[in-house]
Amino acid sequence: MSSDAMSSPDVLDRRRAGLLLHLTSLPGAGANGDLGWEAHNFVNFAADCGFTLWQMLPVGPPQESGSPYQTSSVHAGWAQLIGLEPLAQAGWLEAAPPAPFSAAARTRALRQAHVGFQQHADDAARRELDEFHARHAYWLDDYALFQAIHDERHAPWWEWPKGLRSRDSRALGQARKRLAEPVSYLVWEQFVFFRQWQALHDHCAERGVLLFGDMPIFVAHDSAEVWARPQDFDLTEDGHTRNVAGVPPDYFSATGQRWGNPLYLWDRLAKSDYKFWLDRMRTQLALFDIVRIDHFRGFEAFWEIPADQETAIHGRWVPAGGDALFARLEREFGRLPLVAEDLGIITDAVTALRKKYRMPGMKILQFAFGSGADNPYLPFRHSRDAVVYTGTHDNDTTLGWHQSLPEAERAEVDDYLGQPGEPMPWPLIRTALGSRANLAILPMQDALSLDGEHRMNTPGTAEGNWTWRFSWEQVTPELPARLEHLVQLYGRAPEN
Repeated sequence: MSSDAMSSPDVLDRRRAGLLLHLTSLPGAGANGDLGWEAHNFVNFAADCGFTLWQMLPVGPPQESGSPYQTSSVHAGWAQLIGLEPLAQAGWLEAAPPAPFSAAARTRALRQAHVGFQQHADDAARRELDEFHARHAYWLDDYALFQAIHDERHAPWWEWPKGLRSRDSRALGQARKRLAEPVSYLVWEQFVFFRQWQALHDHCAERGVLLFGDMPIFVAHDSAEVWARPQDFDLTEDGHTRNVAGVPPDYFSATGQRWGNPLYLWDRLAKSDYKFWLDRMRTQLALFDIVRIDHFRGFEAFWEIPADQETAIHGRWVPAGGDALFARLEREFGRLPLVAEDLGIITDAVTALRKKYRMPGMKILQFAFGSGADNPYLPFRHSRDAVVYTGTHDNDTTLGWHQSLPEAERAEVDDYLGQPGEPMPWPLIRTALGSRANLAILPMQDALSLDGEHRMNTPGTAEGNWTWRFSWEQVTPELPARLEHLVQLYGRAPEN
């Protein structure tokens, strides 16, 4: 299958199956998985199982919480995802640190590789770096300077001196001169990330696997983009948030969720011809073949919370400009290969917006039971324009979920599934693959039949998230053939 054929928007219009696994969850010698050889091995494993999709979480540099949904840039890649083996192979690094090695050891190795690049890179590699810088200057220059100042001052940008905070040209010029060396290093670091990403993307194309990314609707307050374009966000003159994002109280939370992200000023976005979003989408479409938009509901209307409120109770719904935005994006890029995260309470207007721009929604099978035949997540209610999941990164593993159900609810699930002879999670895997939805995604934990000790994230908790990793010892010899058989059986096999 050609790369162009894979990346065209009609990839959403045929039956496919895939795995959900974040890059950090790959095996390897470092403190987290990365873009090195194990990423290529995983692509081979997915292809051998008949899968044509690899979905992952956002790949930007996370902040202190470790959440990939709060990053210091919506464009940059996280340096801790850079594989060290390719740097050694290129001759820029003598050897990777002995296993297991820490995040600090990876950082030191990257610094050594930068010196090695400066000393040993050939003319072709140096031209490649210059071309990368020129091609990505629309975000890279702001990001590299932002991060260099951040590393220097160890404070969020709204606490910087006024000249830097307000991007006074003289103050920025002085900073670029003072921080020329770290800025140059940060540009090189992004060059290496995107170089390794392209190698992985090329390998995916060779094996017929599409990369499926994840893009949060909102961005972190302490990020390069909010610093660079404060006029697009609801901020005070000194850079503080005036109102913030979240969701109102519901069945799951009596106080709602106060995320704290700055809100967009949609009229300002429109006056700039949506430059912020055009730039953001350009980067995402270069990285991924398909992109999920988190909290799609916020493009129709968003929950506005005054920044001085500690909870999300005292907020209000405010109309957003998503329709005009997506029309502009389609004029620029054609039909967008986007998936809308439309979980929770969704209005008719949100559904109409999603359908207008032909975006599949999401169906989570773990949400399908316990509320009667009207439940929209039940398999017989799925439509073709959907992505069905056994669960997502925010759910328990399917085995853990099933084990934790009260006995009566577990009996109802088993009854609906026909009292299956196979142990969980296989009955729900079969249900997902057999769904009418065009795309079906299995978390890697479910493919490995792992219990709740292996979940990726527990929403509403601050500790113990985002660190799960699998090992190849968990992959039984018969697993690829078993999965490939089911992918074939339910009509999701790759094209010849």
